[in-house]
Amino acid sequence: MLHDQIAPPQTAHNSPPEPDRLAALDGQHSATVTRLREMCQLALTGLQRMTPDGLRFSNTMRGIGAVNGGGTHPEGDNLRYAIIVAQGLAWSPQAVQRQVLQNHTAIDLLRTCIDRAKSSSDPGAIALAAWAAAETAGLYVPELFEHLEAYLEGKNAVQTVPCAWALTAAIAARQLGPCGRVQHLASRLLLSAQSPSGLFGHTMPAAAAGFARGHIGCFADQVYPIQALARLGYANTDPLALKAANACAARIVALQGPAGQFWWHYDTRDGCVVEGYPVYSVHQHAMAPLALLDLYEAGGTDHRDAVVKGVHWIDQRPETTEPMVSTEDAVIWRKVGRQEPPKLVRSLSAVTTFVRAGWHLPGLDTAFRPAKIDRECRPYEFGWMLYAWHARGVVQALR
Repeated sequence: MLHDQIAPPQTAHNSPPEPDRLAALDGQHSATVTRLREMCQLALTGLQRMTPDGLRFSNTMRGIGAVNGGGTHPEGDNLRYAIIVAQGLAWSPQAVQRQVLQNHTAIDLLRTCIDRAKSSSDPGAIALAAWAAAETAGLYVPELFEHLEAYLEGKNAVQTVPCAWALTAAIAARQLGPCGRVQHLASRLLLSAQSPSGLFGHTMPAAAAGFARGHIGCFADQVYPIQALARLGYANTDPLALKAANACAARIVALQGPAGQFWWHYDTRDGCVVEGYPVYSVHQHAMAPLALLDLYEAGGTDHRDAVVKGVHWIDQRPETTEPMVSTEDAVIWRKVGRQEPPKLVRSLSAVTTFVRAGWHLPGLDTAFRPAKIDRECRPYEFGWMLYAWHARGVVQALR
């Protein structure tokens, strides 16, 4: 049985305590460190409310009403999110894990997730489970890598994010079992798909995304390849992989908004922004740090100032004065978007930039002002926050 094979929790992260990434920020960022510690504590409280039994997590917590303190209610169930929560919580003391997970540990949660992933048809969940199993539990799960190998060498289009997670999983499991084929396939796909601008599209091949979307990559399509290729560059002493990660990171940082915004959709052809909104809080406090700090620790460019600037957006934004953080509801609201019919500006911008790179219809920012807070919060946002800021020595352990 899988449950009997998984190493006990103390073998996962039992090295002597090291300073986490919060402690590693320069002294000049002490106020940011204090605020991030508050947000990480909030994340633990929020996650406790997002699970019915400690072994599954909702898809989202939906805000009730239009003011903080109105409460939230859970919707759905999401395997990807549960795995990410396990990855983040694994870096907390076991007593904290049990408090959040109704007397379960992060390893207990991961056990359930691995069993579910083995029969899943979602390559993203499979890749995340393979990564978490190796890194968090020291376990190689052959069925998961078999699924990933079939996905990566299949005839259908491959999505960038699951491909990047598959590469990260293979690197994490390299000393545990045979995963060289997955590493080869995933790294080859990513490196061949990177555009001259440094950015990545949403699918490989790009044309599989459709005529008006083939030139577009979202923020997630950038950060997870940065992370995966940075780790590959460090683990294999591979300058090509590190160069690719550096190029993508340099572009998203160069495009960062004046208030620290990490924008949503990019044109891979010329490296410009197709549509900036919504700005997602998880991009600011978790996903950008996740990738850019991995890159720095792998010997890449230091973008810590951009990371700090992005975190500041959570509390100080030009788009709205409403607070993104609700301590009463134990959430950080999901995003700030436009007041528009669903995805209208994104769709218009996708078409106009397809016709001519950089072309946007005039007046969109005035007609559809970005000032609307999406009052929901998803478990993976807190999982990645805890992982990004509490993980210790993950990159350094790859050699």
